[in-house]
Amino acid sequence: MSTHFTADPTATGAAVFPARPEWLTLSAAFADEVPIIADRDDLLVTVAPGAGGGAPACFYPARALIEVDGDHLGVDPATVDPANLSDRPRYAPAWGALTHECGHAKHTAWEPPDDAPPGVVAAAMLLEEPRMEAAQVRRRPDDRHWLRACVKGIVAADLHLFADPATAPQMTPAHAAHTAALLLGRADGGVLTRTEVAPVARVIEDVLGAEVLDKLRAVWRTALRTADDDGETMLALGRQWCEILGTDPDTDPNTPTDPDPGAAPDPSGTPDPSGGTPGTGSGNAPADPSPLADAIAAVLNGVAAKVAREKAPEDPAAVAAAAKAKADAADEEAQKAARRVFAAGGPRTGTTRLAGTRTPTAEERTAARVLARALDTAGVRERVAVKSTSEVPPGRLRMRGVRAAEAQRAAGAVVTAEPFTRTTRTPVTVPPLRVGVACDVSGSMRWACAHVASAAWILANAARHTRVPAQTASVIFGHHVRPLTRPGKPPAVVTEFESNDNFEDIPLALDALDGALGLSRPGAARLLVIVSDGQYRNQPRIDGQRKLDRLRASGCAVLWLTTGTHDTPLDGSTVHVLTDPTTTARAIGHAATAALRTAAR
Repeated sequence: MSTHFTADPTATGAAVFPARPEWLTLSAAFADEVPIIADRDDLLVTVAPGAGGGAPACFYPARALIEVDGDHLGVDPATVDPANLSDRPRYAPAWGALTHECGHAKHTAWEPPDDAPPGVVAAAMLLEEPRMEAAQVRRRPDDRHWLRACVKGIVAADLHLFADPATAPQMTPAHAAHTAALLLGRADGGVLTRTEVAPVARVIEDVLGAEVLDKLRAVWRTALRTADDDGETMLALGRQWCEILGTDPDTDPNTPTDPDPGAAPDPSGTPDPSGGTPGTGSGNAPADPSPLADAIAAVLNGVAAKVAREKAPEDPAAVAAAAKAKADAADEEAQKAARRVFAAGGPRTGTTRLAGTRTPTAEERTAARVLARALDTAGVRERVAVKSTSEVPPGRLRMRGVRAAEAQRAAGAVVTAEPFTRTTRTPVTVPPLRVGVACDVSGSMRWACAHVASAAWILANAARHTRVPAQTASVIFGHHVRPLTRPGKPPAVVTEFESNDNFEDIPLALDALDGALGLSRPGAARLLVIVSDGQYRNQPRIDGQRKLDRLRASGCAVLWLTTGTHDTPLDGSTVHVLTDPTTTARAIGHAATAALRTAAR
């Protein structure tokens, strides 16, 4: 039977009285976390050096007690804070042992009857180990990390691997089968991987043979699918286990048997089935580890080393707090960029030059009004029909409701029937629209100057004419970022610009538009339009991609306008190749109405 699970109802646990008060505080702290892991609120926890009954931890079902051996903690108990998930990796084996015992407390919901054969009970409890851990991982997937962290201590204690060379696993069918259940069973249960247990699997097959191993594997895989409270099935599987191995079900395998005093030692020195040579060597010399013991140690050490390199599960609250802090920092950066770019009287030195203004043409004025009407149409939402009933008019009278009311009155009951029905159609609020346009003004983008300047004016004035609550802003980006139109201020004139820069500050342009329009904040139809060939230096491209990914993750649509099929837009944007640059304003308008129509659904 397992060294860390005691089904004996008379077992009381070790009487451990720690000398340092920190152990009592730590026991209480562990107990506070147990209800979440075990889904039970009646468990007691004792953490102290020497606790656990010789194992890293032990569960006593009769007393609802979990003991954890403080010698496996590995850190000062006064510094342990189990409520902080980021602190648990410091003592991962001890926390894994606690998690393992919590799994027993939750999923080992059966007890062997008093008259059950001891050999069958021992086999059933052996199969319970991988079955319970598999059930715990299915219920709490993050616990897999902690169960892996303690597998070395738990399995080594069950197999007496490091305690005494004389009791270490030998090359016998019983020891090989025991090892197979504990390690290969955990691999089938999802706690370990088959690659990790492959070295010991080969040795086990050499001892048992492929046919016997396949039969045992079928037994433990059936156990993995057994319900927590199905003790009858577990005992039946334990009996099958004994039959496959040919062991006596009425003999307790944990009871040592004395050797026959009349048997003479083997003078030939031939190896016995355990892998040793009892006929040679000094009686006091420690036996060499068997190949099975070496394989077990290699597997357990390999798993422990791999777990030490793995990232432990993170605290959801800490992850959420870090994500919020990151989002707040990005939002603050965007606000600063918006104030820097759109503030009146901003810097006018350097390149990225504006080229003056002009009066909008009649075609541009018409285009602005056409776009405004298109936005009005896209923002229309069907009114929501709500049906309600009442005891009195107004409404449509339903005869079924009248008869129900009369029947209730005749029976002397309280009248609850509501015979009048009516349908109310409630208008739905039109979602606001936020559109930002950023145009690259490097030397290769001269074709866009006139068309983007016109599109920026059309878009800003369409936002003024439409009934949809809309805001737009447009910037050019090169060595600097300059505004063409500002949010909430439709321009009376078209602002023109030049395109002769040799640098593209797209990260600042995206931040400025985000900060001015709130493109990263949900609650509106949001569209970002970038007019560029995508030919950037390495660092602006990396930073721009990061900011674009943030906007897309928040739900902002991104349209990339270009004229060349060999251009290199940032990843994740919807690319539209303009065969005729004069259709720039039309393409932006179509994208804006599509974004509004999508949000209005």
